[in-house]
Amino acid sequence: MNEKILVVDDEEEIADLLEVYLKSDGYTVYKFYNGIQALQCIEEKEPDLAILDIMLPDIDGIRICRKIRERYYFPIIMLTAKVQDTDKIMGLTVGADDYITKPFNPLEVVARVKTQLRRYTRYNQSAPIQTAEENEYDIRGLRINRENHKCFLYEAELSLTPIEFSILWYLCEHQGTVIASEELYEAVWGEKYLDQNNTVMTHIGRLREKMNEPARNPRFIKTVWGVGYTIEK
Repeated sequence: MNEKILVVDDEEEIADLLEVYLKSDGYTVYKFYNGIQALQCIEEKEPDLAILDIMLPDIDGIRICRKIRERYYFPIIMLTAKVQDTDKIMGLTVGADDYITKPFNPLEVVARVKTQLRRYTRYNQSAPIQTAEENEYDIRGLRINRENHKCFLYEAELSLTPIEFSILWYLCEHQGTVIASEELYEAVWGEKYLDQNNTVMTHIGRLREKMNEPARNPRFIKTVWGVGYTIEK
């Protein structure tokens, strides 16, 4: 295993606890209580996953997440003591892949880490070639390839995170079918969908921004209100 995990939390007991559990599972852990040192570590060590607390004494987790996404695509899990949906949505909007609300069970954090790393590993490895049709879709200028994990819109490459790629691939794979948020969440995140979960909506919004989709009349990812999302044939 030996994947490198960055843990950033100014509550030393929490950071220390996560370090113990992650190390016991075989991970290499870089632990920091502030954001400045964490950013330096990212440049030097290039971790495989980051766990970021939103509230830090110097640079908050949201700003760190933004800085990471300028150059890297490894998974980011946000920790927050706040329960407001706006804080969770903000984290997802700037590029986080998951969030966990304090207090939490450290075993849940380890499980989430494993899930994100599995998804990231699949994203960065070529899928077995079966047929060209099953590995690439070209829909009105939107071209997505599962073999090399690249996506182009009108020949301009889109810079997608693993989660965004998985969402777009699933919608393309089921082109012409309306996919419920519950189905999309469970297919991409591999976890059971819970009520009042805005994760899918937030990632769809970020995808549309990257595709320069008009909010009122998107060309590709359509919203079917009360049902879900679709890419029309």
